[in-house]
Formats: sequence, C-alpha cells, structure tokens
Amino acid sequence: MYGGNQQSGISFPQNAPYIFIFTGAAGTQHGYKDQWENDEIFSYTGEGQLDDMQFNRGNLKLKDHISDGRRVFLFKQTRKAYVELVSELEFFDYDFFEAPDRNGKNRKAIKFFFRRAGQALSYAHSVNAFITQSHEQLSIYVNLPNITERSGLITSRVGQGAYRKSILHRWKFKCAVTDFNKPEILIASHILAWRHANDEQRLDVHNGILLSPTYDALFDLNLISFENNGKIILSDTLTGTNYKNIGVSGQEKIKNLSIENHDYLDRHRNWIRMKSGQ
Repeated sequence: MYGGNQQSGISFPQNAPYIFIFTGAAGTQHGYKDQWENDEIFSYTGEGQLDDMQFNRGNLKLKDHISDGRRVFLFKQTRKAYVELVSELEFFDYDFFEAPDRNGKNRKAIKFFFRRAGQALSYAHSVNAFITQSHEQLSIYVNLPNITERSGLITSRVGQGAYRKSILHRWKFKCAVTDFNKPEILIASHILAWRHANDEQRLDVHNGILLSPTYDALFDLNLISFENNGKIILSDTLTGTNYKNIGVSGQEKIKNLSIENHDYLDRHRNWIRMKSGQ
C-alpha cells in the first residue's frame, strides 16, 4: 500500500510521512537485539548487515524522523509474512555497541532508544542533563578512527555506550537499592562479572544492575549480594560495624528484580559463599 523497502527492517516510503520498523527473532543472526528496556522505552538495532553501521539510509531517517515530520511504527513478526503492530514510537536517544555482522565479524552497531509516542517518561527529570552530556561526549565517536579507540568505547566494564543506557533505562535512572537518581554517578554493574561472562552475557541487560558507588564497590568485590526476593546479603568478611560505617544497614532490599536477574544472582551468590568460605 505504501511502498518502501520490503527487505529491510526499516522501511520509509517516499510518498507517505511514515517509517515502519520490524523486529523478530530472525534478526539475531545479524547481531540485532531489540527489546523493551522498561514499559516506556524500546531499544532497536539499526540497519546494516556488514561492517560498522553508519548514519545513512534508514538509520539516518530514524534519527531525524521528528524534524522530518515522519511517524515511526513498530511491528513484530508473528509468523511468516505476518506482522503485528506493537506501538507508535518517538526517537529519544542513541548509542553504540559491539555486535557481529552477517559474517560473524565484530563491528560497531547503532542502538536506538525510542519512547512510546505522546508519552513523557516518568523519570525524565533524571535523564535530560545526562542525555545532553552524553551526546557531547559521543560526537567524537560517530566515526571511530581505529580499532583501539573503538574497543575502549565499547568494552569498558562500567558500561560506556548502549549497554550502560540499557541498564539506566531498565532501572529508570535510579539506584536499584537506594533510588538515588544522579545518572552521572550511578554505575551499570554486571551481576556475573565481566571477566567471568561470555560476549552475550556481557551485553545482556538482565546481567546488569544499577548501583550507587558504595553498593557497586561492595557488589563487585563479592562483599554483598541479593536474594531473589531482593533482600541484601552481607558477607561475613567484613563486620557489622564495618558495613554500618560505610552506610550499609543490612536491611536494604531491591524491589523490582526480574526472573531473568535470578539466574545471574544465583551465580553471584556462589562467589560470595566462596569468599566467605562456606
């Protein structure tokens, strides 16, 4: 009816003010990973099956769709030749991550972050300054000059780029324990440590938890962990007085762990048990 590219995941008909984007399991073979980060933000991988993704064709259309006066509609594949309308979306932000191309070669990929059209984010007050600052920092990386600098951007454990933003949105820009909401201070901490995780686990949003610095340091050193119900666990490596001196009461609890978080936390609890000699 509208025309446009029928083979791409991003279709922008020339004679209609729309962009249609499609998501489905088939995209994973090309390094695409799309998901709802929370009930308000959807992340979508840009197009391009070979080499680094660039801001051209559909990727450029998505980034500029608001100023171009185009509306974006997300469809999900349900079965062969059938798709289902999920939501109208509006561009919110973007960043980069590392993903394999069609030939299995690691490359720079673009991750778009969209919000549901017409809806303001419930946590927008925590985001605005961070997004502005982030884009100023990212401007020098749009065309990364060499592999070394690209590796430094993408693989930093503290979550530079798209992975960190996924974790920020997953936890709505608040520390999972304290609700502290200064994003420039919060740390996207891996549950299963970077050094023990495979490439897929390192970029899995369910393997991330957003923490303020004190809790991140203790969590990273396996001095605290959390039960599946969210209740904090304190290692006996430190005394109760030590914990209290740094502001940890032992009564802390995370309220919104997902089922997917549980598998990673189970492995993390094994590390804290080993540290405690149990």
